[in-house]
Amino acid sequence: MQAESSGATYPLPMSPMERARDRGNQRARRMLLDLAGELRDARLAAGTSQGRVARAAGLNQSRVSRTERAQRMPPRIDELARHCAALGLRMSIKVYPEGSPVRDAGQLRLLKRFRTFVGDAYHWRTEVPVTGHGDLRAWDVVLAGPALIGIDAETRLHDVQALQRRCEQKWRDSQLLCMVLVVARTQHNRAVLNEHRDALRSTFPLDSRAVLAALRRGQLLEANGIVLV
Repeated sequence: MQAESSGATYPLPMSPMERARDRGNQRARRMLLDLAGELRDARLAAGTSQGRVARAAGLNQSRVSRTERAQRMPPRIDELARHCAALGLRMSIKVYPEGSPVRDAGQLRLLKRFRTFVGDAYHWRTEVPVTGHGDLRAWDVVLAGPALIGIDAETRLHDVQALQRRCEQKWRDSQLLCMVLVVARTQHNRAVLNEHRDALRSTFPLDSRAVLAALRRGQLLEANGIVLV
């Protein structure tokens, strides 16, 4: 998609979902290229043929050939695992944190409710990179007023310790004065917060009333906080 201006065309910025899809496609292509090279090198080092590897892995030779050339039509995971095993290799797949997940409809509704509580004292900016251009992590919202405040929204609390570590890392890496964790007011989330509030207080000392009172008046927050809305 492109926008036109004075006879020139400029690509429109991608949405968060489009950026995530593009990043995933690029990563998949790099992984397939790297794997293809490793499988080819391992086969040549073993002095064996594609046909022999194919028979040992229960594949046809054309499939082995396409995998070694990283052609489109990527093989299934079970085929790759057998291909590796035939060459004395063990395949391993791991995932690592890299960026912020795309927001779902529930998060958008949660942020909309939070915005009605905050009012217009702060300027509202969405999808702001944590450390600037190129950082795959982003704050769901940054409130700009007397100071910059990072906002992250959680519709359902799960691994509280992992969430706390992730928020602390984003805050340390950013230049923001403080951060607020906005949590949906559900029975499940209230129970989780009741259980873990003492541990979370080291990172988020303030509760809903203190945070919202300061934000409505456009005042600086004294510390990080958690808001249930």
